[in-house]
Amino acid sequence: MIVLGIDPGLANTGYGVVRRAGSRMDVLAHGTIRTKAATPTEDRLLALHDGLAAVIAEQDPEVAAIESFFVHPVSKAAMGMAAARGALLVSCAQAGLAVAEYTPTAIKQSISGNGRAGKDQVRAMVTRLTGVDADTDHSADAIAVAICHAAAGPLQAAIGVRERR
Repeated sequence: MIVLGIDPGLANTGYGVVRRAGSRMDVLAHGTIRTKAATPTEDRLLALHDGLAAVIAEQDPEVAAIESFFVHPVSKAAMGMAAARGALLVSCAQAGLAVAEYTPTAIKQSISGNGRAGKDQVRAMVTRLTGVDADTDHSADAIAVAICHAAAGPLQAAIGVRERR
């Protein structure tokens, strides 16, 4: 199974492509799509869409997984996150990818065994599980999302839980 993990953000969107082979998790690609605050929002959203579409075209994942939206204490940041998620979800839909969503707590629990793990713990566990030292917290988080789905996806399929299309 090849999973595209996405850590959405308007300024920085992390992505990680993970192949599950038995109990092994191999990172095929990872990185961060960046946009500048001075750029008009519509251009930033287009850059996120196009950047993720390029990753999808190059890596050909079977499914995508994205961190679900959470209530952010700063409403402007929440609006940017929501808009970014929309652009990223459109990229997945255009490629025909089913998308699974996981809460930040579920992702942290899956990776570290602690739903309240900090960024350093998540990054360390991603490195331990894959041997890859991600270049940013965003790409480490995206790899964690992909690992979370790669671990949970087969069980969900067996019990009839469906990803969104």
